[in-house]
Amino acid sequence: MNLGAFSLSLDVADLEASRAFYERLGFAVTGGDADHGYLILRNGGGTVLGLFHGMFDQNILTFNPGIGPDHRPDADFTDVREVQRVLDEAGVEISVRVADDNTEGAAHLVVADPDGNPVMIDQFDAEVIAQITGDHGG
Repeated sequence: MNLGAFSLSLDVADLEASRAFYERLGFAVTGGDADHGYLILRNGGGTVLGLFHGMFDQNILTFNPGIGPDHRPDADFTDVREVQRVLDEAGVEISVRVADDNTEGAAHLVVADPDGNPVMIDQFDAEVIAQITGDHGG
């Protein structure tokens, strides 16, 4: 399965303090909205961190179908609904299921690994992917 770009979504107590810390490690803010409690940061090596204040109760491993590892749009991905079908067939418990088989585009699901770490497959619609990747079709 092609789950798309990987990032780590961190539950942070103080968004500004976390932003400043990760900037000292070479990360730069590339998206998000501090007024809405989240920032997206990237470093020169391509690592992406999402800093989220008050949205999650723990850190989350995140995959974004439709966004490639180079953080460009990727048309060759496994749709989150197909991921859900494969996980269902494999007997993997899906703790959050927002991927409706009767829809297209944006949807997500969450599973937990054997140690209880949440893994989110978060697929965006084309407009959001363009905002994230900076590729606006031109």
